[in-house]
Amino acid sequence: MLVSLPGSEVCAGLNLEPSQPTSEAPFMTPFWIAVAVLAIVLIWIVIVFNGLVRKRNLSNEGWSGIDVQLKRRADLVPQLVDAVRGYAAHERTVLDEVTAMRSRAMQAKDPIERGQAEQELSSALNRLLLVAENYPDLKAAANFLSLQQQLTDLEDQIQMARRYYNGCVRNLNIAIESFPSNLVAKVFGFGQREFFQIEHDADRAVPDASLS
Repeated sequence: MLVSLPGSEVCAGLNLEPSQPTSEAPFMTPFWIAVAVLAIVLIWIVIVFNGLVRKRNLSNEGWSGIDVQLKRRADLVPQLVDAVRGYAAHERTVLDEVTAMRSRAMQAKDPIERGQAEQELSSALNRLLLVAENYPDLKAAANFLSLQQQLTDLEDQIQMARRYYNGCVRNLNIAIESFPSNLVAKVFGFGQREFFQIEHDADRAVPDASLS
């Protein structure tokens, strides 16, 4: 005798066999992991690249600041030479030296060559100003006093611009040398920059334009 239990018809219609795992899951998980890793790497490359570009642009800006101040000093040199020549025309050696050093400095291109040339110009200016010590009338001339003050101000500006530029170059070079940002720098052709520096301690002092 068969007994029909309530709900047996429903149970009979159900598939009670264990479900088989889908074949897509094992393949989709590694795929999305790879996509996520690739996205992270690309984002990191973009961030590092933009950082290197910013540091390079700051270095360019710093060098432009130095160049502007050095050109202003170069424009001032002929006026100083003319002022001294008006009172000490026979000091031809010193006057010619300053003129020659100015010409060399204006022709220099890279920071190392420019630094050496500007260093020699500073030394020549020092000697020119020492010559003025022997001419009281020159020291008291209003035009010469004004030029002295302009030179002092320019030397201060040059030192400030030099410190800013060297700081920017230092940050750029560190990023280019450091791992792993050096990988991005190498791929995209970022190169290290040279510092604009003074070689000898005796030349680190700016020309003393105060002849009081």
